[in-house]
Amino acid sequence: MDVEIGISAPPSAVWNVLAHPTRWPPWTASMTSVEPLGQPELGPGARVRIRQPRLPALEWQVIAWQPGSSFTWAAKSGGVTTVATHTVLPAGADRSRLVLGVSQHGLLAPLVRAATGRLTRRYLEMEAAGHKAAAEAGPIA
Repeated sequence: MDVEIGISAPPSAVWNVLAHPTRWPPWTASMTSVEPLGQPELGPGARVRIRQPRLPALEWQVIAWQPGSSFTWAAKSGGVTTVATHTVLPAGADRSRLVLGVSQHGLLAPLVRAATGRLTRRYLEMEAAGHKAAAEAGPIA
């Protein structure tokens, strides 16, 4: 499942928002907290614990990292691996496209998708809108 959104900011500004997940909760109600586990900065192998309304807290680990353009992290719970992708694409002068994706894998994945699919899509849409607002607002410290 993917959600795309156009953003009136250059890819570098979008990446600056995207690459700092501990700052996400204030502008997306889909996340209660993002806590680093180990290294404070996001990068290859970094781990975070994310708490979201109506979902169990999960530990996510970065499994792919392309600085300035994308990262992927994965979480395992109850026999299901959830993979989330975050990609910034250039879309013209000072414009970008953000693509957020989530997929589940494993024996129980079809049940998890059936139970949480609508909520997952809503959360992706909230996160995309929050990233857009934050990137368009200007640099973050």
